[in-house]
Amino acid sequence: MTELTHPLATVPQDELVARAEADPLRPRFHFVSPAGWLNDPNGVSHWDGTYHLFYQYNPEGAFHHRIHWGHATSADLVTWTDQAVALEPSAGPDAEGCWSGVLVNDGGTPTLVYSGRLNERELPCVAVGSPDLLTWTKAPENPVISAPPAGVDITAYRDHCVWREGEVWRQLVGSGIRGRGGTAFLYESTDLRSWNYIGPLFIGDASEGDPTSSDWTGTMWECVDLFRAGAGALGSTPAEDAPDVLVFSAWNDGDTHHPLYWTGRYSGDTFEPKALHRLDYGGRYFYAPQSFMDASGRRVMFGWLQEGRSDAAMVAAGWSGVMSLPRVVTLGRDGTLEAAPVPELARLRQDHVNVPGRMLVGPGAPEDTGIDGTQLDLELELNLAPGSALQLGVLGSDGDEEATVIEVSRPMEPSLSEGRLRLDRTRSSLAAGGSGDDALDVDEKSGPVPMTDGHVRLRVLVDRSAVEIFANGKPLTARVYPTLGGGHVSLAAAAGTVRLLSLDAWTMKDIFEDARPLFP
Repeated sequence: MTELTHPLATVPQDELVARAEADPLRPRFHFVSPAGWLNDPNGVSHWDGTYHLFYQYNPEGAFHHRIHWGHATSADLVTWTDQAVALEPSAGPDAEGCWSGVLVNDGGTPTLVYSGRLNERELPCVAVGSPDLLTWTKAPENPVISAPPAGVDITAYRDHCVWREGEVWRQLVGSGIRGRGGTAFLYESTDLRSWNYIGPLFIGDASEGDPTSSDWTGTMWECVDLFRAGAGALGSTPAEDAPDVLVFSAWNDGDTHHPLYWTGRYSGDTFEPKALHRLDYGGRYFYAPQSFMDASGRRVMFGWLQEGRSDAAMVAAGWSGVMSLPRVVTLGRDGTLEAAPVPELARLRQDHVNVPGRMLVGPGAPEDTGIDGTQLDLELELNLAPGSALQLGVLGSDGDEEATVIEVSRPMEPSLSEGRLRLDRTRSSLAAGGSGDDALDVDEKSGPVPMTDGHVRLRVLVDRSAVEIFANGKPLTARVYPTLGGGHVSLAAAAGTVRLLSLDAWTMKDIFEDARPLFP
């Protein structure tokens, strides 16, 4: 068990858990750590019929310090069982933290490749697991790469993507080249211990675009994830309609920006990009994603839902960070990725409410749907006339002082096949922008949505302070911090004519019933 060494680590373990459990803003059907700090998903995998979720974890408190690897397992990606901490800092190359990494199958031996932190820098390390993945032994060769590439002025160097290609292992380490842009350095090995540097897989251009824009690629790429969309493995002969995908999270000088991905072709020692895309319209609220292929052949992805409230508020609450709901990622007809919550989440549904279809004409005042709750799964099917916009309000308070508004709109030109998804958080919290600790950034989150003849399938999952939205396969994730505890759901046509074909709602059950120890 780690001693409390950080100046903020002044709260006894039982009180830290009690604070976290008592916070009404803490999600109940998303995975969260027992208390303390959670960030990136790590080692996500499906091993011998069990799903494994490792994650960056600080059990000392709700702040980033001496990171451990938390561990949870599931049979269905819905309910989770806490397992013993997999990795914790120890004397040597990870004395200051066991940072992000992956799990690979080395001929039947579970093996973690992760970034150990020492003297304020990160280097690749390896740990070998027991057959049940519950105990781990760090390799004596750590760090398995002793330094970043020589002669390269890097901005940062950490996080891993590792895969088997023929007779060798290949690895990407996220980085950036100062004065140029983000990159992923490519390595090769026969044993996961001795690595030969090959070169940058691909180098971005940080001078392109505005650093405040939603598609700026940053000066460093965190949490790189390379995979083949559709059938086939990396390095194999691809089908023409199966691009390779390079996912990364744009970072700059300590600031996390947003997840992006390139579609293109990985071949030999390089990646030839074709197009850059946004992975989630919520910006930094869906960050550091990691994916894996499960036994049924699905590409499943998790991301870290960062907080939007202050450091002081997080420490006072006793917890920070939410894991996204697991998403199935598929290739859309237009060659971009689409996402949807895993179907297994329906097991948490209860208390079904159906709202009859109706015509909404705007601009109109919000109409109460009769749906109420702070843990909801909403499914809507809509038809938008040209020039129309639907507004769905969630987490609304009595008197409508607080509400989070989701808007889907269609342009006036009937021939255009792309609408827009937008999240308005300006009234999400009375504390937003105020002097309290829960000051929330309320910048607009939005992005394009493909739609044919104005048809939209909208899925919204609300879990207290976490909101995940999917419109025709395009996700938008955000955090909100209402102060009045309202859960009203409303509908309005902001413009034009909207036909509501169906609206179904369910209350979602908690996935943890009892308080959980910091160290299971």
